[in-house]
Amino acid sequence: MKKIVLVGKPNSGKSLLFNQLTGLRQKVANYPGVTVELKSGRFEQFELIDYPGAYSLSSLSRDEEIAVSKLNDALQDPATALVICNLDATRLESSLMFGLQVQALARRQQKAVVFALNMADELQRFGHQLDTVALSAALGSPVFAISAKTLLGIHEFRQGVLALASAAEPAVPAADHGDEQALRDLSRSLSRQYGIQASLVLKNQNRIDAFMLNNLSGGLAFLAVMFLLFQSIFTLAAPLMDAVEAGIGALAQFVTGFIGAGTTTDFLNDAIFGGVGSFLVFVPQIMMLTLIIGLLEDSGYLARAALICHRPLSFFGLSGRSFIPYLSGHACAIPAIMAARTIESPRKRLITMMTIPLMACSARLPVYALLISVLIPERAYLGGLVNLQGVAFFGLYLMGIVIALLVSLMLSRFVINRDEKSDMPFILELPNYRLPHWKPLIVRVISAAKSFVYRSGPVIFAVTVLIWLFGYFPHDAGGLEHSYLGQIGHFIEPVFAPLGLDWRYGVAILMSFLAREVFVGALGTLFGIDGADENIAGLAANIQADGLALGAGVGLLLFYVVALQCVATVATIRAETGSNRIAAGLVIGYGLLAYALAYLAANLL
Repeated sequence: MKKIVLVGKPNSGKSLLFNQLTGLRQKVANYPGVTVELKSGRFEQFELIDYPGAYSLSSLSRDEEIAVSKLNDALQDPATALVICNLDATRLESSLMFGLQVQALARRQQKAVVFALNMADELQRFGHQLDTVALSAALGSPVFAISAKTLLGIHEFRQGVLALASAAEPAVPAADHGDEQALRDLSRSLSRQYGIQASLVLKNQNRIDAFMLNNLSGGLAFLAVMFLLFQSIFTLAAPLMDAVEAGIGALAQFVTGFIGAGTTTDFLNDAIFGGVGSFLVFVPQIMMLTLIIGLLEDSGYLARAALICHRPLSFFGLSGRSFIPYLSGHACAIPAIMAARTIESPRKRLITMMTIPLMACSARLPVYALLISVLIPERAYLGGLVNLQGVAFFGLYLMGIVIALLVSLMLSRFVINRDEKSDMPFILELPNYRLPHWKPLIVRVISAAKSFVYRSGPVIFAVTVLIWLFGYFPHDAGGLEHSYLGQIGHFIEPVFAPLGLDWRYGVAILMSFLAREVFVGALGTLFGIDGADENIAGLAANIQADGLALGAGVGLLLFYVVALQCVATVATIRAETGSNRIAAGLVIGYGLLAYALAYLAANLL
């Protein structure tokens, strides 16, 4: 099948144009360890390939290096029939510089080029008429004025692209515009001659930015937006997560209803359907977070949020774009790690991914609630405004953030090497404020959900089934205490003894690798409390009666603040980084740090 290549700079409407030409018939190719994604889709009898946005063919980072390399490979491929270069009509000079570089590269490979002058509707709104005929003559390649949003000129563009791609001989650009300086001069000259004055386009944007980037009003707006983002992940995704959980439960009940009680039913209920549910339940959160971040990004606000946060976070070796993954990590680390794809520097992206698990995710809440109930008396001060247990909750959340920043600082200064390809500068173009378009957002949301299910789901499912098998067999030996998992707990009891914990806590900690909240249910089983998830007070009373020491309890809390125990998170880190070494290193490193903190607490308090 013949191929058509689509390129352009970021925030130029390229993704929307790709979606208009291909519809929802798309697939995504990922390259391990980087955020480079090549989207491809069917466009009539051709395969249309959308390359990542770039400002220049002179790559700054490893991601851009790979993207440029793949573009070179595509231009050398005999199957490539045409290159579409998408230009931002409102910012013609910067778009043309990249477009002329691509045109020169295509000319050397004897490929035809067509320029799509996108966002032409914006020019019409300002009363600006663009002479595409004269611009085509100056560039030496056809130019079409279009709007992927309003579909202005899309029909003519489709016909022109199909004609050029189907031609027996490629319409190779005849002009050679010279070296890079000549291309820069030409793009500036053509922009002045044919483009719209930047002051007209930026007038409304500057008026809004005067409010959004103001120290006071901008800060308040930023806090409001982030609060809505955080609440949406919790509140809007919660009914969908409940629906997924209920649906899987109903399906399990329907299927096992034909079998009857026994080992097979237990395996299907707890291992198979439980294993599937353990990762499918995260999909609504991932979709919701992707949707909200997509709305913020397409509207132009995400770049402003990154600008506001960059200075304080850069001290710790992070990027301004690290803030949203950190914030969303308090809901769930999995979508937060995937949200780190928006970070421009591979080095800072990796540091962000590696420290997101330290954020106090919602799965830690049942553990915190149980142990705080055991250790902290329920006392209120200042007329009930301040609750001692609430202060403890806040302290645990704050501790996770502080440790994450300190670990980030250490990683950036001493562990992860700084070089030109892994630590590109913070370059930010503030896009125009626009209303998001629904079609590419839906595609992005579906793509994020599929990526998680296909890349992380199998690992999570396999580990879930494995732990179930160890906890279930031998089935007639007397419950969890005498299962293989219980035997392992007795075997490793000397490891937890210095922390003031016996084998029961060891088993609960091992089981919480399925998900941290499993700790409460497992401990409830071992302490003889049925339905411990709904009866935390009863389990807390039993633990208090059993004589859990203050130091051991505080140490256990510190252990859960730091330890990376979620197999779903580990699988996601492995999928996003493409590295088993990084995933395993985080489990071991955070485990040792958590153990050290728990040991100090148990022996000093």
